[in-house]
Amino acid sequence: MGVRKVMMAGKVQKAALLSPWRMWQLCPDWGALRFWFFRRRRDNRDDSLLLGAIDEFKYAGFELGSALDVCPEILVKPGLLTRRTPSRGEEKDIEFGWELAKEMGRLDVGQSVAVRERAVLAVEAIEGTDRAILRAGELAHGGGFVVVKVAKPQQDMRFDVPTIGTMTIESMKKAGGTVLAVEANRTILLDEEETVALANRYGIAIIALDRAA
Repeated sequence: MGVRKVMMAGKVQKAALLSPWRMWQLCPDWGALRFWFFRRRRDNRDDSLLLGAIDEFKYAGFELGSALDVCPEILVKPGLLTRRTPSRGEEKDIEFGWELAKEMGRLDVGQSVAVRERAVLAVEAIEGTDRAILRAGELAHGGGFVVVKVAKPQQDMRFDVPTIGTMTIESMKKAGGTVLAVEANRTILLDEEETVALANRYGIAIIALDRAA
């Protein structure tokens, strides 16, 4: 039998992997047990785990492809997506946050940072973007902060591609965020029409930038 091609989709709640009851909650099969306990890996950062999982699929005769080969149109194009534009101060926060987010990506910590007045409020880690945004809102009294979400410099476009959608905008509204800056051509935008309409209703700016890492 030849190699079969598969694609990854959906979100893995990584925190579940650290639960003391994970064996009963996740009910792993032999392949998962072999991968987790017997396969050598340097650490348990996202890329280490996902590349290891890809190796397990390959061992079973599957080749991982990218969903973007099938639907590249879901990648956000460069430009301002909303009616609201970032202020000059918010533009400075985007510049500041961009460099930090890229460095966090290089270290494979997370893809997003929240910034206000060029001070870091939150860095995304295992909790994910939405919870990082909510945490930033707890620290930015009165809101008014910028969220920057970028691809890792070493981004493998087969998995863990930065993704935003209506849930991201709802989190920003709840936390008081005012600008969402993402990396053009390397970020998935789900339900673009609904997401942009929601951002316009809440007065949140979405801007997609295409620049060197």
